Amino acid sequence: MVETASLDDLTETPREVAFPASEPKTVGLSLAAGEEVPAHRHPDREIVVHAVSGRLDVRVDGESNVLEPGDLLRFDGREEVSPKAEQDSTALLVLARRADDD
Repeated sequence: MVETASLDDLTETPREVAFPASEPKTVGLSLAAGEEVPAHRHPDREIVVHAVSGRLDVRVDGESNVLEPGDLLRFDGREEVSPKAEQDSTALLVLARRADDD
């Protein structure tokens, strides 16, 4: 099955799932300047953040990672994450199920 979505159509803030009930989980994140998402974890996921617009500080286990348009950040969802917008910002997040370490 092929599905398409437009980031511009993901209007729920601060985040909206692009393809509900599909894997990998794909989420549009939209934060106003100064807005942040409280620290949390996604222990069963590997995460990639793609900054689309603005300037976003993604803290991973307390370490600052400032992203600007076009930047990518990848991290283990077992780490604590808290994104904060330094400017009005939009990002696309892909949360992939963790591969087994057999």
